[in-house]
Amino acid sequence: MAVRKICAALLVAGTLGACGQTVGDQALGGAAIGAGAAVLTNGSVVQGAAIGAGANVLACRTELVRCN
Repeated sequence: MAVRKICAALLVAGTLGACGQTVGDQALGGAAIGAGAAVLTNGSVVQGAAIGAGANVLACRTELVRCN
């Protein structure tokens, strides 16, 4: 059951990469994805949101993902 939740969380996170126009938009989108993944995996929602926000801003600002 845990593997299924982890796979679902990774799928959601991978398909919902949120590159907004501003750093705030990017952080908010990443936080939502991270918090959702934490809920699916029974993790800490606050930690998930923080990690998601930081990771999404980093990915968008360093062009690790193609946003446009």
